[in-house]
Amino acid sequence: MPVRCDNAAVTNPRGIDATPTLWLAQDAAADELLARDPLALLIGMVLDQQIPLEWAFGGPQRLRERLGRDLDATELADYDPDELAGLFSRTPALHRFPGSMAGRVQQLCRHLVERYGGDPAAVWRDAADGTELRKRVEALPGFGKQKAQIFIALLGKQFGVRPPGWEKAAGEFGAAGSALSVADITDADSLARVRAYKQQKKAEAKAAKAPAG
Repeated sequence: MPVRCDNAAVTNPRGIDATPTLWLAQDAAADELLARDPLALLIGMVLDQQIPLEWAFGGPQRLRERLGRDLDATELADYDPDELAGLFSRTPALHRFPGSMAGRVQQLCRHLVERYGGDPAAVWRDAADGTELRKRVEALPGFGKQKAQIFIALLGKQFGVRPPGWEKAAGEFGAAGSALSVADITDADSLARVRAYKQQKKAEAKAAKAPAG
């Protein structure tokens, strides 16, 4: 995987030095969209909570199909909120909570328009280092600390976006050879290992909440 170079913004307007074969949506068209469209990737990350990852990361492709055109941050920022919620709610719904997630995606797009001129890749394209990248990603609506770390790890491990200190900014998710998050899913085996890890963490959390004795 290539390492991020200083002139990435010039040579590649997406701010990405590699186009990976993703295994997130586990659907060829949906994963291809995630790999080539930074906005789709960000939307998939926002949707990735409280639903299976295939459902979350397949959402951007289904939204694109319902719009009838490529995803655009400016268009989605200005979209009628009720109509956007309707697109999310149409069967099959894009999320378990389609209305609230439609609002969250619209907030994300408005942030991208206000801060980055509607250019999603600008979030990471010219980040000077991992610290700046973390601050930018954490500021995105729908991204908390952990989701930001996972996204930074995904950019670094699979897209070649590696400003100095990106591993530290990604926390435990930036470690080489880990199987902790979507950043580590590259094939069927790694998918199984990440799922096993998540199931283990859920079991541990459930056990910790169980009454003693």
